[in-house]
Amino acid sequence: MNLSSDEPTEVVLFTDGACSGNPGPGGWAFILRHRRTGRQIEQSGAEALTTNNRMELLAVIRGLEALKRPASVEIVTDSQYVAQGLAQWMPRWKAQGWRRREASGWKKVKNLELWQRLDELLSRHQVRIRHIPGHAGHPENERCDRLAVAAYQQFLASAEKKAKKKESPPSF
Repeated sequence: MNLSSDEPTEVVLFTDGACSGNPGPGGWAFILRHRRTGRQIEQSGAEALTTNNRMELLAVIRGLEALKRPASVEIVTDSQYVAQGLAQWMPRWKAQGWRRREASGWKKVKNLELWQRLDELLSRHQVRIRHIPGHAGHPENERCDRLAVAAYQQFLASAEKKAKKKESPPSF
C-alpha cells in the first residue's frame, strides 16, 4: 500500500522521567514506535541537577525531536504534569504571554524554555495525549522508567568515577 505524502505517519511515543531527589540527578527516556511496521527506537539521557517534571518534559521533547517529518503522534505518559500541561495549561499560558496567575499576581511559567520548545515541536505534528497510571504494569511505561533510572544511575557512576580519579594521588 502506498501512502500519499500528505498522509501523516502514525507513531506512538511512550515517555517517562525519573529523579533521585527533587531536585537531584535525573533521567528521561522514550520509546517511539511506528504503528504500521512496529519498528521502534529507544533513547534515554540524564542531567546532574534537575527535577522530575523537567525530565518528564524532556522525554517528550527528545521523542518528538527524533521524528524526521510531520506525524500523527499519540503521546503516552504517566505524568499528570505533562498531560494536563499539554491539554489544559499550555494554551492558556500562551494566551497570557507564557505567564500563570497566582494569588500574588502573575508569575513566569515554570520550565518555560521546555514548554516553549515543546510548543514548537507540537506545531509540526498532529498530537493526542493519553495519560496512564504510573508503575501499574504498562510494559512500555515500565521500560521507559527502567531506562530513565538507568540513565541517571550511569551518569552518577560516571561522575563518581571521575571524582575519584581527580582525588587519587599521582603515581610515580
